[in-house]
Amino acid sequence: MSLIENLNWRHAVKAFDPNKKVSEENIEKIIEAARLAPTSSGLQQFRVISISNQEVKEKLVKGALNPDSMKDCSHVLVFAAWDNYTAERIDKVYDFTTDERGLPRGRFSSYTDMLKKAYLNLPNEVNFAHTSRQTYIALGLALAQAAELKVDTCPAEGFDNKVVDKVLELDKIGLKSVSLMYIGYADDEKDWIKPMKKVRIPRDEFVIDVK
Repeated sequence: MSLIENLNWRHAVKAFDPNKKVSEENIEKIIEAARLAPTSSGLQQFRVISISNQEVKEKLVKGALNPDSMKDCSHVLVFAAWDNYTAERIDKVYDFTTDERGLPRGRFSSYTDMLKKAYLNLPNEVNFAHTSRQTYIALGLALAQAAELKVDTCPAEGFDNKVVDKVLELDKIGLKSVSLMYIGYADDEKDWIKPMKKVRIPRDEFVIDVK
């Protein structure tokens, strides 16, 4: 199937079958799609936390807008962004990049100096807003990969970030949660949205052509 056909197949599942688990092979493919996502300046300013442990999911339930999805899905992916830019983080990424490419460290110092000048004097909340936006690119690719694998998903911002951050102790690693992705297989009897017609606004309203 083509990408468009796969995207037409998927929908935001509202109820998952707790007895059906997604294979680790497919979970790894979904995560790999997220890992390969483009990010601003190639910094990969976020991490993905993969949760299959039922006890942890139960702790996260109280912060979820759809607690049944949190509890019943096979896996939860948490997309968590850097809480701020730091010189150390920027240097770590570019040191790794130059090492992997067999280049001397500092090869891109003029560029990293520019990044530091741009970000390090900004308020934390401004920088977090920027790092957060990078996660959505990865979320989109992960959703597309899951659709190709015919694995059901639901992206979610409907959760209490403070609960997720506290349960996962994200502050200890300098991250803050941004979005979730529930992964599993739909419970066809409870997934009330599945039989409904998929609706998107018409192309002529969606696209503004400038010629």
